This record gives sequence, structure tokens and C-alpha cells, in this order.
Amino acid sequence: MKYIRVCKTLEDTAKLAQDFAKLTPNGCFVNLYGEIGAGKTAFVKLVADALEVKERVTSPSFVILNEYHSGKLPVYHFDLYRLENEGVKTISDELREYSEGKNLTFVEWAEFSQNEIPFRHIDIKVTYDDDDARTYEFISECKDFDYIIEGLNKC
Repeated sequence: MKYIRVCKTLEDTAKLAQDFAKLTPNGCFVNLYGEIGAGKTAFVKLVADALEVKERVTSPSFVILNEYHSGKLPVYHFDLYRLENEGVKTISDELREYSEGKNLTFVEWAEFSQNEIPFRHIDIKVTYDDDDARTYEFISECKDFDYIIEGLNKC
């Protein structure tokens, strides 16, 4: 199942993030794909804002994982960009652990995961064009999260 939304402004992206946050009250595991500067971290920040996270949300590029516990549910934000093949294998158990329970987990640069991403997840592919518009493509990789795609289609 798939949903696509083009966001021409930061306000458009904030609305998309709010819609997504409302549809994930029990959490979700999210793989984020996109070039550097596409808007992956910005989307995570806006979802965290919608969930009333009080901490400053930053890119986990150098620390691999940032955790935020002050919002409506825990938000975990991984970045696999700097990990080599063996590095991803060392955190595969953590990735599985963060896919369980009532939390929202984002993994940037999921393409570097060496197929270690838990089966139950949503993919979000972020692209941008010359006019700085961002296209967010949501793909449900399991029927458990089809309701999120259906909900976004109704927003």
C-alpha cells in the first residue's frame, strides 16, 4: 500500500508530520530513504513536535541513535550512514528491540541496513526537486500498518 504527498513549504511538511503522528499513537518502525538534504531529519523533527517532544531533536549522524522520552510516546532516531557492514550487524538486535512495543522508531539511511530491518515497518522515501518541493512516499511493508496509509489518504 502506498501514499504520496508533495510538500511545497515547511508548513506543508509540518501538516504531513502532524497527520502521521496522529495515525501512530501506538508507535511504528519507519525506514527513511533520501539523499543528503532531502528532508529526512526535518520530518522526524516535525513528527516529534507533533508528539510534543520537549528535547531538541537533532540528527544522530555521529552518535547512531538519539532517544526522546518527553513526548506522547518514546521516539528513537537511528542513522546508519556511518556504519560499515559489521557495524550494522552489531546493532541488529537493537533495531529489532526498537521495533517492538509502543514507540516510534525512525531509521535514516535504512539502505545501509544489510537487510537487518525488522519485517514490520513503513518506508518513507523523500525526494526534492529544483523548486525545493519535497515528495514523501509512504509504503506500508506489512498489513499491520496499512491503516496508516489509509489514514493519510483521508487527510
